[in-house]
Amino acid sequence: MNAERDLTRLLAGMRPELDPGRYVFTTVEGPAPAGVAPVVTVTEDEGLTLVVRQEEADAAGLPYDYVAGRITLRVHSALDAVGLTAAVAGALAGEGLSCNVVAGFHHDHLFVEHARAEEALAVLEVLAAGGPGDARGPA
Repeated sequence: MNAERDLTRLLAGMRPELDPGRYVFTTVEGPAPAGVAPVVTVTEDEGLTLVVRQEEADAAGLPYDYVAGRITLRVHSALDAVGLTAAVAGALAGEGLSCNVVAGFHHDHLFVEHARAEEALAVLEVLAAGGPGDARGPA
């Protein structure tokens, strides 16, 4: 599948892309309600966590307290690659930005505070260019 493992190439090839939607984290007992199409599900002892578009959660009456922007890293990262999540989270944390990372088969998806999503995107673009927060080490 040609998934990338090299951290230098992962960072340089991130191509972060901000989705225009607003996403929320919620939890339900049982399956997702009708009309709700989660982009992420996580089964936990306490219930099923759903990450869904805010408008779907609102229409279904699902509670939430965090509205996120979704940034997709367009590099095809290997699931056993080392350091990408740490580098990204570290760069964002350095700017006081929280980050919830979900790894899909092809890409990593970052959920960041919606109000600061453009700022998070800019931080990632600098990181991809080899700027502050770069985890590749000295040249």
